[in-house]
Amino acid sequence: MTSFPARRVKQYTPRKGPLQRREAHAGFLFVLPWVLSLLLFTTYPVLASFCLSFTDYNIVQPPRWIGLENYRTMLTTDPSFWKGVQNSGYFALVSVPLGLVSSLLLAVILNMQARGIGIYRTLFYLPALVPPVAATIVFVLMFSPDGGLVNAVLEMLGLPPPGWFTDPVWSKPTLIIMNLWGIGAGTLIFLAGLKEIPQSLLDAAAIDGAGAWQRFRYVTLPLLSPVILFNLVMGVIGSFQVFTQALVIGGTTGQPVESMLMYMVHLYQNAFAYFKMGYASALAVVLFLGVLVVTLAIFWSAKTWVFYEGSHSA
Repeated sequence: MTSFPARRVKQYTPRKGPLQRREAHAGFLFVLPWVLSLLLFTTYPVLASFCLSFTDYNIVQPPRWIGLENYRTMLTTDPSFWKGVQNSGYFALVSVPLGLVSSLLLAVILNMQARGIGIYRTLFYLPALVPPVAATIVFVLMFSPDGGLVNAVLEMLGLPPPGWFTDPVWSKPTLIIMNLWGIGAGTLIFLAGLKEIPQSLLDAAAIDGAGAWQRFRYVTLPLLSPVILFNLVMGVIGSFQVFTQALVIGGTTGQPVESMLMYMVHLYQNAFAYFKMGYASALAVVLFLGVLVVTLAIFWSAKTWVFYEGSHSA
């Protein structure tokens, strides 16, 4: 039997008409401002920082190529670098889990069907809109050792008031407490995730005899795990970039005793106090790589604990 080679059929691609071309051009024009802002204010600064990290640049004189000298100085002869890493790592390790748990519990409470619950949702979110500098000044006055509201209450209860922002032992824990002031944004995201959980699943679990904790543990948390992942990643990125509060409280030297010298404050100090733009760019590159590694590790671990609706494993 004779076999004939299969004839290749040319795929027909319809040509775009004038209307489709005009719609495509209009779409590109609408996207163009965002693309330009991305290139000018994000891509270009990132690439420029990477290139400047290999130079000695002080703004006044042109950059001078020095290779890996900035990174060598950072790792071997700059004790403030390791102090900033230690302070920022401590802040991230404590504030991120505490913020996640607090915002999740607050979202569960605000998800209850109670009278006037909308007012409470608004009130708990409003602190997230307060400018960071204003909020920091208010907290500094509240935790002031001389006539501060918090110490006055502790003295009324017969408890010894700590030094808060003036004591290096208490300064970072106090900063973490102050950071809880802005959990309203995370609470709002958790609340939106709770609203997306089908009530039928919770009712079915209740019919099967599951208590409130069992429904929360085996139904609510798995379905909320993608939202937890999002808030976790955003919290980690934000915690390593804490700057305004630490600068207002401790200045560029991170007082008291460099306990408030966060990584971003050290970067700001080298860039705008010492005008070591090349060294500050190297610090920014290291920060970017560190946050990238931590974020990738979180996404890698998410395969074991994040549950997506329609998947068969959590």
